[in-house]
Amino acid sequence: MTDIAPITENDAAIAAAIEQAHLPSLIAALVHITGDESLVTGDIKPVYDFFGDGQGGLTPDQMASTKAKALAALRNLRDGKAKITALSSDTVHKIMGFVAGAEIPERYIPFLEDELALDDKDHKKVVGLDAIPAGKKHDFKVLIVGAGMSGLLAAIRLKQAGIDYVVIEKNADVGGTWMVNSYPGCRVDNPNHLYSYSFEPNHDWPYHFSTQPLLWKYFQGVADKYGLRPHIQFRTEVIESVYDERRATWNTRVRHADGKEETIASNVVITAVGQLSRPRLPDIPGVKDFKGKYFHSATWDHSIDLKGRRVAVIGTGASAFQFVPEIAPEVAHLTVFQRTAPWLGPTPNYHDKVEDGKKWLLKHVPFYAKWYRFWLWWMLTDGIYEFVKADEGWSGRKDSVGAQNDMLREMLTQYTHSQLEGRPELQAAATPNYPPGGKRSVRDNGVWLAALKRPNVETVTDPIAEINATGLKTKSGRQIDVDVIIYGTGFTASEFLAPMKFKGKGGIDLHEQWNGDARAYLGITVPNFPNLFIMYGPNTNIVVNGSIIFFSECEMRYIQGLIELLLKSNAASIEVKKDVHDKFNVHVDETNKKMAWGSPNVTSWYKNKKGRVSQNWPYPLVDYWNATQKPNPADFELHGAKVAAE
Repeated sequence: MTDIAPITENDAAIAAAIEQAHLPSLIAALVHITGDESLVTGDIKPVYDFFGDGQGGLTPDQMASTKAKALAALRNLRDGKAKITALSSDTVHKIMGFVAGAEIPERYIPFLEDELALDDKDHKKVVGLDAIPAGKKHDFKVLIVGAGMSGLLAAIRLKQAGIDYVVIEKNADVGGTWMVNSYPGCRVDNPNHLYSYSFEPNHDWPYHFSTQPLLWKYFQGVADKYGLRPHIQFRTEVIESVYDERRATWNTRVRHADGKEETIASNVVITAVGQLSRPRLPDIPGVKDFKGKYFHSATWDHSIDLKGRRVAVIGTGASAFQFVPEIAPEVAHLTVFQRTAPWLGPTPNYHDKVEDGKKWLLKHVPFYAKWYRFWLWWMLTDGIYEFVKADEGWSGRKDSVGAQNDMLREMLTQYTHSQLEGRPELQAAATPNYPPGGKRSVRDNGVWLAALKRPNVETVTDPIAEINATGLKTKSGRQIDVDVIIYGTGFTASEFLAPMKFKGKGGIDLHEQWNGDARAYLGITVPNFPNLFIMYGPNTNIVVNGSIIFFSECEMRYIQGLIELLLKSNAASIEVKKDVHDKFNVHVDETNKKMAWGSPNVTSWYKNKKGRVSQNWPYPLVDYWNATQKPNPADFELHGAKVAAE
């Protein structure tokens, strides 16, 4: 393993690092170092426990013996008395079940082997494009919209494949949401050792859940490492893209910062603009009548000093959950207007730094980082999927959709109430009235409810009737005067690709075809729009399982496969068949209705104005991985250009 540093530390330093290990992952790594399979087939058997201590329920004696074995093995590795053992597939499968603390279904094995990548290969890189002669790729050009996480990924893959590309980015730098969102407390809610490109791990993450500046720096570093900046046009906005059927090319009109416009021709357009990129203000009368200061959390106004001010926060979603505890201590008074409470997921290390010992293990112990990422992956992917599925004919509580979901509801309710002893009014306000998984849950380490309990903070559940010159009036008639209003009211998530315009075959407008109900095959391709590929498109969002980076990597692998089909077939355009697209969406809709977020009792940004869940992937992650391995040519129509490109 080329990225593993040699061990030079003394026994005491190694032992100190081991104290901070995730022990099931360390035991897995020891099998590689010692060749001793009995380490994972003996008496020590970690168990899957989503709300446990993270060590799989190992007893103190088991922990002590594991640490002793680890010290001996790492000492031998340092002293040249041990060498890495090649493991059989059977042994690797046994280790998977051991680290996961659960029996791994057979259909997950290839998927998890791919994610584990013990061979150090980049499994989502499409090698077929490399084999295509450079001459065939010479005049082929791709336009990418957006230089956030997905756009950078697309650029990296195209560069690796020798495909010419240009990236159009409306902001002044790369990073997308991690550049734009700079509100206090902004951080990722996926563990960072999972929330990073699979081919660009970072063993130096300072926090388990990193803050916005660190994530922005990561993506800036990736752009620099792969030399992407010369291909990016910053401060440039896509206005309209029109498909030329005769030449099978897209003509994309862009506007630069100086107001000048140009049209860029490309064979393919890849949109990578995300679902949560356009802030939404609430539909409340009088929003613009307020005479004080106001802004949306996604465009935080750092010029406004909140110290000593009366502040109102509208919304208690993921952003407010992060910034409210940051500003509460400094404001004179904070009024939090809540429509629905979020479900709180216990995460004790949410704000914690990664221990120095754990960083050392990730850098120095062969395969430890691989197995640690695998453990995070299983814990946060399909391990909890069954808890948000609806039971057919469920006749229990309306705030749950099945027996397992109800058990999860009870556990999370007890967790919330335990933080609010003696505050019955807050207990009631902080308890969601919808099923767990129905809306986006938030990671909690006690900071949120501690902020709501402060004497200068009030939680108001009385709906807002209007906003006026001096503040807000509730439905009951109460007037609350404030100096600043902060809108934590989310984004126009259902308006995919807006405000850009795309005109496909016959001049059909994409937004008119969607008619407020965006759909795409695998979230990527749309009938009547050849060679237009969408990343983070309809029904590719996740609720409880996985990282959006995983989806983007699967999507880009599939898009590379589509480009490969184009080039190998000498075709000029590729378009998903309408019946394939429609059948896929029927199944998606049927399955989403069987999930907590599809419950008719739930309203959320996951559903569009027509009530359809247009955001979420309703299946296990393994199904998306399988579906995006490579395109099935039978799903598509391939056509040549009617005239040669000039």
